[in-house]
Amino acid sequence: MLSTDEIKKLVAEKAVDLVQDGMVLGIGSGSTVAYFIAAIAKKFREGLVCTSVPTSSQTKLLAGKEGIKLTELNDVSFIDLTIDGADETDHQLQLIKGGGGYLLQEKMVAASSRELVVIADNKKYQPFLGEFPLPVEVIPYGWKQVRSKIENSFGIEAKLREKEGNPFTTDHGHYILDCCFQKIEDPAGLNARLHLIPGIVETGLFVDMCNKAIIGFPDGSTQIIEKGINHLIS
Repeated sequence: MLSTDEIKKLVAEKAVDLVQDGMVLGIGSGSTVAYFIAAIAKKFREGLVCTSVPTSSQTKLLAGKEGIKLTELNDVSFIDLTIDGADETDHQLQLIKGGGGYLLQEKMVAASSRELVVIADNKKYQPFLGEFPLPVEVIPYGWKQVRSKIENSFGIEAKLREKEGNPFTTDHGHYILDCCFQKIEDPAGLNARLHLIPGIVETGLFVDMCNKAIIGFPDGSTQIIEKGINHLIS
């Protein structure tokens, strides 16, 4: 049986097969994507030619060390394909992202992409979203009032994310509230309601953005999940 890290490596290597010469490639963030960066870097060394847009400072650093050619989102008209991880995906390919704190740039890159493919282990593939706390990015000014509004509106707990005893700050200097919804039955509706609260920059709900997911299992199998189409691959 494969370990979680071995599953992450497996799905990352499967995703490399989707990348073609000449593409503008979005590269996501997180531990699973780190394996993808290592695998795609090998293809670059073998002659693959494409331009890559990183979704975070972390990804920019990792990809740069591997010699991957990088550019900025402002410098491309669109992205052909983005490969990213997820903290949770439901059976309709709605996602929760932002566990690493990069949800804003990840969503901007996803929105600019013709195709978003998520790579994940089977533990992140769930019938409903919400077991993983939903990250909500907020501006520091008045963040306590934003937290109170969320808690009072939805009857849930919203925790300020911290790092080493201080508020965690994103690449853009924002804070993150991790919102414990437990079960999200209407991701689109919740996303819309949260965006009505002044001070919220972005939510970790990626609604109708993902085209495909590659899910890995401990027995070494993988499953491609597409809207209305599921099939196993070796």
